[in-house]
Amino acid sequence: MPEISATDVKALRDRTGAGMMDCKKALTESEGDVEKAMELLRLKAGKRIEDRGERVASEGTIQTYLHHNAKIGVIVEVDCETDFVAKNADFVAFAKEVASHVAASSPRWVSEADVPEEVRDAELRIFEQEAADKPEEIRARIAEGKLAKWYSEVVLLDQPHVNADKHEGKTIGELLHQIAATTSENIVIRRFSRFAIGD
Repeated sequence: MPEISATDVKALRDRTGAGMMDCKKALTESEGDVEKAMELLRLKAGKRIEDRGERVASEGTIQTYLHHNAKIGVIVEVDCETDFVAKNADFVAFAKEVASHVAASSPRWVSEADVPEEVRDAELRIFEQEAADKPEEIRARIAEGKLAKWYSEVVLLDQPHVNADKHEGKTIGELLHQIAATTSENIVIRRFSRFAIGD
């Protein structure tokens, strides 16, 4: 059975707007066949899943957040397909929520696919060394678990929104898929910059 990478899962998620775990499960069941995985997702979710892969997110909004003490500021670009959605109140509110989250959580990358391979590999080596005293058959799982936890600390889409009560503990990625499903458009957090006095 082929290994399903985070990049494969992200690519399918970008094409379909389905949840990360659903995409991973579909890819696993289809043994890495993307078209079969999309079919499985369609069967599971009905008409709501469609191929967004060819649909370009070339419209969007830039939103900012400035902390009340004026010592932290964030600018974020969130893209969509149409000018109509770019002006949609829910879409703009989502972009503002992302900006405020970035201010509080200071992620380093938007997605797992953006993490440089050498950085990821270096972290994984550390986690493998930390698991060296554990039984051999579970070392890889422990290291992968620690890597997933690390991603949730440094990757924007993997982070639960800081306002856990308001967003029911959902990650930024899950909130993105929610707004994508609501608008029926390909929504992409393109980039962000976080500025902090003294950093």
